[in-house]
Amino acid sequence: MRFMTSSDKPENASAEPTGVAAQDWAQAAADPQYRAAVVDLLGALAYGELAAFERLAEDAKLAPTLVDKAELAKMASAEFHHFERLRDRLTEIGSDAAQAMEPFVAALDGFHRQTAPSDWLEGLVKAYVGDSIASDFYREVAARLDSDTRELVLAVLDDTGHAGFAVEKVRAAIDADPRVGGRLALWARRLMGEALSQSQRVVADRDALSTMLVGGVADGFDLAEVGRMFSRITEAHTKRMAALGLAA
Repeated sequence: MRFMTSSDKPENASAEPTGVAAQDWAQAAADPQYRAAVVDLLGALAYGELAAFERLAEDAKLAPTLVDKAELAKMASAEFHHFERLRDRLTEIGSDAAQAMEPFVAALDGFHRQTAPSDWLEGLVKAYVGDSIASDFYREVAARLDSDTRELVLAVLDDTGHAGFAVEKVRAAIDADPRVGGRLALWARRLMGEALSQSQRVVADRDALSTMLVGGVADGFDLAEVGRMFSRITEAHTKRMAALGLAA
């Protein structure tokens, strides 16, 4: 899921796009390796959005009130619309959406099995903190994509309204019982480790995508930039933890 507020986003915007980032899809797609990398990226995002829709529907069952249940249903609908946009874009560029998503099913499902929340509050923290780490990573990648793909990726990473909702509910729970804060802080640290590991596994398993990220296609990251990227992701995570009233 994609639940970042504007203040959470890593500060990675460049002054002026260069290379592939200055091209549109028609220009950039002339490189078959770049095209394959974008199909991988959109496939991973599409399955992530579909899984987010399913998980929000499941989390709604844990909601303590009907108002909370309705709020999650609205967010689930937004996630499904994001999935539809990605699916439609894959079709537009001549790719089968199901085939594009398939390579990422095992890794993403494995992550969600390992981080299944035990209650309503853990589900909120996972949505706001855990899943947002993946959003941070995709935003970093988006800065190096062609203009058409970049616009789509950033659009589907927009906050669905969950950020403010999660902060309100978690902070209220901590105010009511401060002991909750310690448990949720430990949970959030675990989520960060699992999310970073999952992102690395996804990239490592796809040659075109990993080649793009390390500079073989488009304007990828060099080793120094990889370090700066993870520093930005960590900083954004720390800000989200503070917003929730949790220690990073």
